[in-house]
Amino acid sequence: MKIVLSGFYGLGNTGDEAILKAIVDNLRSELNNPDITVFSLSPEQTAKEHGVKSVYRGWRHGNKEKVKALRDADLLISGGGGLLQDTYPTKFLFGPLPYYLLIVFLAKLCRAKVMFFSQGIGPVTSTWGKILMKVFANMADFVTVRDDYSKEYLHSLGVKRPETVVTADIVFAFQGTTDTSAYDSLQLDGSEKLVAVAPRPWFEQEEEYIEKMAWVLDELIEQRQVTPVFVPMEPPYDTNVSKKILAKMKHADATKLLGEQFTPNQFYNFIGQTDLTLALRLHALIFAALSNVPHIGLSYDRKVESFLKRSGMWKHSFPLEDFTKEALLTESIYALDHSAEVKAMMEPNVDVLRQEARRNVTLLKEKFGRTAK
Repeated sequence: MKIVLSGFYGLGNTGDEAILKAIVDNLRSELNNPDITVFSLSPEQTAKEHGVKSVYRGWRHGNKEKVKALRDADLLISGGGGLLQDTYPTKFLFGPLPYYLLIVFLAKLCRAKVMFFSQGIGPVTSTWGKILMKVFANMADFVTVRDDYSKEYLHSLGVKRPETVVTADIVFAFQGTTDTSAYDSLQLDGSEKLVAVAPRPWFEQEEEYIEKMAWVLDELIEQRQVTPVFVPMEPPYDTNVSKKILAKMKHADATKLLGEQFTPNQFYNFIGQTDLTLALRLHALIFAALSNVPHIGLSYDRKVESFLKRSGMWKHSFPLEDFTKEALLTESIYALDHSAEVKAMMEPNVDVLRQEARRNVTLLKEKFGRTAK
């Protein structure tokens, strides 16, 4: 089967690169020698890292190559991740939402089947964005979404023609391999109690949560002798926020900041060696869940809340716009002091998410396994 992947690939976001690795690895595990082409902003790097064909994703060049790939393809996979949203400005045909929908339209013109794969939907709040969704998203042949909210939201936008099935984020099917490079880079002695911290910039809430996070980390250092380690899932943005938090801390000298050069697999392995993860970044939280590491999220987006409800950790987590530093400290101490209890609660929930993530590819095989041009 010839498959084209369209997503937020080749831009250095660890979460999206983890999505790409999980999709490619699981397609190869379940399909007979799939021919995979990825639309990427860094096609040479993507081709090298994943052993796939790759074409430049933007409109500035490579358009003939994109059309040829779609003409040859049996299936366009759009996703995973939160592609279909207009948090970032959508103006006519400019912005993420029009881009991904135009790729879908182009695929249909080229007579390829289209699957929205393990997607989180929304928010789509602009009138123009809603029109684009109703017109172009209804062209999909089949849809899997990573939570119930996404299915309901998709239907509320008038996207009802394609069959839609709730599964889980494909990163729950991540096929990691042992690699301690990130951990080794910190030159630790092995006795430390590690807390992974995965922040991100976020509009007007950024300065307020930075102040609170700095206070909480100082208190955890004083009260539980932890070593916080910042994990920049999307450099340089997350690195810059991490440095802002460090600048507010009394005990910055007791913290670590991972470098920006690590792969999703290396970040995954590092988070698996920690005692607690505090994060805004969804896929840092998912990496923690996969490793049965207690995790507390600050939800800046419905996708984070939806995941935390499924992992069982929402009762210990908070909306980004509505939490106190004292409450975050209390929940962090609880997770550290009751680690075995928290892990026992999480484990069956995460097993379900693993199975649901693999189901994305099972459904793809059922719907398109016999598709061939």
